[in-house]
Amino acid sequence: MDRLLRAEITEFSPVMDETVLVAETGRPLGSRASRRLRAQGKIPGVVYGHGADPLAVAVDRHDFRTVLRSAGDNALIDLDLDGEIHLAIVKDLQRDPLRNRVNHIDFQRIDRDEKIEVVVPIRLVGEAEEVTKQRGLIQHQLSSVPVIAPAGKLPKSIEVDISGLTLDQPIRVGDLDLGEGVETDADPASVIVVGIITRAALAAEEEGEEGAEASEGAAESSEESGSAD
Repeated sequence: MDRLLRAEITEFSPVMDETVLVAETGRPLGSRASRRLRAQGKIPGVVYGHGADPLAVAVDRHDFRTVLRSAGDNALIDLDLDGEIHLAIVKDLQRDPLRNRVNHIDFQRIDRDEKIEVVVPIRLVGEAEEVTKQRGLIQHQLSSVPVIAPAGKLPKSIEVDISGLTLDQPIRVGDLDLGEGVETDADPASVIVVGIITRAALAAEEEGEEGAEASEGAAESSEESGSAD
């Protein structure tokens, strides 16, 4: 089967193109102070990494949401700390379990050439015409995969072309061509997407077989009757 599997390595996080997120330093600590910040439309956070002491910060909620919407969860962020730019990545987000709003952000300082591991979403592209023709269903089993790469080469997403997908051969992690400098430690046997036959298709196939057998039986009976005459 001729399948085109590709990582969209050209789709780097747009944040690398001079996108800056301003972070206020010196915020007061404690849960009460954090609640006040959130009421003011800000999100408390911490910046750590590269041997520096953790630094308590606060960022504007609207600005942070804009960054994630434009560049994704793995955005490389030029974090403005009192006028100094620090390249960082969002390492962890704590959310309100009821409102699903971000309550706290962990930023990790990184270098552009430093290898880091992030989870990248998998997007299916193309039409699995062979599966559709056989009345099958496309089952997307793996929606993301961990990748390890220099920060400057992190893909925003991985695109998997399912145009050549058939019912008898799934696409697995081991089939991916992630490009130079990008790798994954995910199980290569893990199934990303597979075409499966539906009950309706099976029933139709069985009916077709039964109909064919009945036709053959009728033809044989007719031949025997003719011979007897």
